[in-house]
Order: sequence, then C-alpha cells, then structure tokens
Amino acid sequence: STTFALSYGIICNPSHEEIKGGRENQISYLKISKLALAFAIIHSKPPGKSSKEYTEDLARTVSEQDFGWKWKVEVLEAEVLQLRQELLLNRISPRFCLENRKRDTSAETILGQESVNPTSYSSQLEDSGCDVCNDSAFDSLGTASDFHQSEHNVNTSKHWLERVPPLTLCHTSKEQSLTAPVHFLQHLLEIRKLSEGGILQADFSELENDSFTICNSVSQLLDGLTVFYNSPKFPAPSFLNEGVCVLISLITDTKLSNHVLKKCFKKIEEFKKNLIQIILRNRSVNRFQALHSVSQTLGLLGRNSILRNSLISLLLSEVRQFAEQLLQAHQVQSVYDIPQYENISLLCMILEQLLQNETEESNISSSDYGGEEKIKFLKNLDQVILHLSDEFPLFSLYLWRVSVLLNSGQMQID
Repeated sequence: STTFALSYGIICNPSHEEIKGGRENQISYLKISKLALAFAIIHSKPPGKSSKEYTEDLARTVSEQDFGWKWKVEVLEAEVLQLRQELLLNRISPRFCLENRKRDTSAETILGQESVNPTSYSSQLEDSGCDVCNDSAFDSLGTASDFHQSEHNVNTSKHWLERVPPLTLCHTSKEQSLTAPVHFLQHLLEIRKLSEGGILQADFSELENDSFTICNSVSQLLDGLTVFYNSPKFPAPSFLNEGVCVLISLITDTKLSNHVLKKCFKKIEEFKKNLIQIILRNRSVNRFQALHSVSQTLGLLGRNSILRNSLISLLLSEVRQFAEQLLQAHQVQSVYDIPQYENISLLCMILEQLLQNETEESNISSSDYGGEEKIKFLKNLDQVILHLSDEFPLFSLYLWRVSVLLNSGQMQID
C-alpha cells in the first residue's frame, strides 16, 4: 500500500541531516521510524487479525529469517576457517598436505560406510596418531606422564597417513563442532612428530604469521570442552577424551607450546576458571563422576609449568574464600552450602597435587608459586583451622596439608 511504501521509505532512507546530526536528531529519527512502522503494520494487517497478533507474526517471521542468516554465516565462517587451516598446514609442510589430499577422495567413501559399519571410522579416530590417551591416563592426577609414555615412533609415511583423519567441515552438532578443531590440531601435532623423526620437513615459524587460525582452532576446542563438561554424558564420549589429549599434547610439546600459549594464554586461563566454577557450582546428586573428570583435566593442565602457577593462585583464592565463608557461618551458627563443601574437596586435592609436583621439581628455587594469593592464604590460617577443626575435620586437614606444602616450598626457596 501507499502508506506502507511511504513508511518504508522514511525508515530506510533517512535524510543526510538525520544521519550526520547529533544525538537529538538520531533520537528523533528513531521515534519517527517507530511511528512509521506502526502505521504501516496497522494499515497492512489482514482482516480478522488484531494489530498485536499481526505484529507478533511479523516478529516471528523476521526472527526465523535472522536465525537462517546466522546459520548461513556460521557455515561460511566454518568454511573460511577450514580453508585457512588447510593453507596453514600447507605452508608448514607442503608434502604432508599433498599426501593428505591424495586420500581425501576416499574420505567420502569412508564416511559413507559409517552408516553400514559404524566402527570403521571411529577406529581411525581412536588411533589418530596424536597422543590419544586411553582410560589409564585418567586413573589419577599423578599419571599425566602416561600421555608421553604412550607415544609410539612412526616407522613409515604410509602408516601415519592412514592414522590421521581428513580435515572435514563440521558444524551440525556439538560433537562435530568439537571434532573439527581436534582434527586440525591432530594434523599439526602429527607434522610436528614426523618432522622430529626426520620423515618430513616443516617450518613452524609459519604459526607466527597466522595467529588467527591457531587461536580460533584452540578457542573452539576449549569452548567445546567447556560445553561438554557443563552437560556431561555417561559414559564419556571418546572424542571428549581425544580433545583433552590433543589440548595436553599442544601445551606440553616443546615446539608448539610456545606458539599456543603465547597466542591463547588468556583463553586457556578463562578455560581453567570455567572448569573450577563447574566443580564448585555443580549440585546434581550423581555429580562426582563428572566432577572427577573435570578435576583430572585441571590436574593435567597444571603439569605445564607456565600454567601451573596461575592455576595454583586460582585454587588458593577459591579455597581461601570458601574457608572464610565457612568460618563466618560457623561463628554465627548459620547454614552453609553443603554441596559446595563437598565439591571444594576436589579443588583441595588438585591444589595439593600441584604443590607436590612443584615441590618435587628441581627448579623450585627459581619460582615463588602462589605469589600474593599464597600470602593471603597463609594469613591467620592457623586460627581458621583451630575454629573449624572440630566440626569440619576433613576440610581442616586439607587446609593444613596445603599450608605445609606452601611452607616447605618457601623453606626450600630460602
């Protein structure tokens, strides 16, 4: 209609003064636009339907269109990232990508057979050649070395090419959104291993020239792990353990860790904070199996000397704050958070293990771990333990053991 056309013209074609004007002109234009849109909706609404109902229908239509566009944008962004990943791998090792492209033609056949034989492709993922850990690596916090002990030497180029899954565009599910970055990082780790064995020539200085690709891939991996830890499934899917193993391999590899930590340190710090909060805030009845998995991942991250100090500081802060809250609740005889009290023991166990690892290392004299948080934690700790020991003996014992490790570390530094 004429009214709708005029209204649409007012909204979509503001005058030069309205665009370039001050804030008052912009506010005035916004009001005029809303009024013009209201007139257009009232005039064009079909018979038998109120203006409110018609407006809600239009809003739903626009929302569905926006969702469709967002999905298309996500698909395009995934395609761009995949192309950047392939380009980066090609720059690092052209031969690796050449051999990988030769077998891409069979990738569709393999994926097509997955519906008939679901174990065929999953068996490839289980042996991806990138330190994919088995269940024994998750038995305790003290077995992170199993990742390195389980590494096997690559004997022929044909063998390792069969073990690395092809780069695929994955965007249709949470599982695939985690699998996509894992595959790229597996390729990167495999090139690193093969170059170290003399099978391939690789130039890892190219990682400095394309920080976006490595940062985006690691960010997707961390976000995917966070999503699954927030909503755990039992038994844990194999690709979740695979993602953790890839992450640990990245930050423990002597050549790749510098690139990854330098570009993604803030994201990894955020990931550690998220895992700690997942442990503290979980209140489900059957939560301990899931929390045990999260605590193991934190313990494995703490195996890296660069990440360990900041993780110790985070844990000291959380344990100290909870001890202060528990002491206050005890003094006024008020109710305390029982689920959080149960969960805090996991953080204490992780903290104790990290402090033991730090104390056992030969370079302890060069680093005063904990820093300011250590000073805050030890301040008045004896009085806190004294007041809590009768009603909360287990938590008090944890506090005492942590304080002993902190003080023993300081004694060695002195």
